[in-house]
Amino acid sequence: MKNEVTLRQFRYFIAAATTGQFSTAAIAEHVSQSAITNAVQSLERRLKLKLFERLPHGVSLTPEGQVFFHHALHVMDAVNDALNHATLKPQAMEGTIRLAATYTVLGYFLPDLLSRYKRSYPNVEIDLVDMERRQLERAVREGNVDLGIGLTSNLEQRDGFHVHTLVRSRRRVWVGAGHALANHASVTLDQISEHPYIVLQIDDAEAAAMRHWPDGGSHLKVAMRTASLEALRGLVAHGFGVSILSDLVYRPWSLEGKRIIALPVSDPLEPMEVGLLWRARSEPRGLVDTFRQFLIQACEGTDARPTAA
Repeated sequence: MKNEVTLRQFRYFIAAATTGQFSTAAIAEHVSQSAITNAVQSLERRLKLKLFERLPHGVSLTPEGQVFFHHALHVMDAVNDALNHATLKPQAMEGTIRLAATYTVLGYFLPDLLSRYKRSYPNVEIDLVDMERRQLERAVREGNVDLGIGLTSNLEQRDGFHVHTLVRSRRRVWVGAGHALANHASVTLDQISEHPYIVLQIDDAEAAAMRHWPDGGSHLKVAMRTASLEALRGLVAHGFGVSILSDLVYRPWSLEGKRIIALPVSDPLEPMEVGLLWRARSEPRGLVDTFRQFLIQACEGTDARPTAA
């Protein structure tokens, strides 16, 4: 049919939205750039909407594109769940899973996965506990929770539990739309350090950020430290400073509706990793193992994606 929409178009659109460049999306999907362009244009014609703003160094979703992006993600997630989780046990399973997670995981990674799991296993209860990393590690080691999910890239030592990385999320530098760096295709750590820097103080984010520099960030012009991610967004959007953070927590707008741009950093940066932790010498069984398998399969072969680039 002339106006038929395909899953391939959805996939190419999501790739373009998350990478911010049609060329990079084409490389990720192993197709020509024209295939990405044609898929996006077909969707725009079908929807009678403009999904992307074309920028000098890539593309950015329009407000309408943002809405469609979320719908497209839900469609692809539902398809992947149907294909990948058919071997898991039936919906009749019931019981309670004790799950601990850290702030970033709870706010930006876990809710959608839990929603997908509950659709397949409505009779399973998730006893969810918010813990900071060290508390979570201790709870897993002592068997006070069945599973933990945290930022495994921040683990200081892994004795006493097993770790399975679920996703890796690249780190980029956030700047306001009017910032001096905003029109750069990419920036270096030296360029970043020339500007006021805003430090996030949740989930070991400050320690992770300081590791980017050989001197531990002692030369940075720290404008502010904050434990509020939304406060950091607002400060960046208004031009008070820049900050290096992962795509997992990236959003292109502050609460006031001001634009935030995430730029690639040309120097090598370690990605942020989110992973599962469970007690050593105590392999999960039954309901807990089914939940573990669901998370692993749901995240298999994917990187943590931002709302959109």
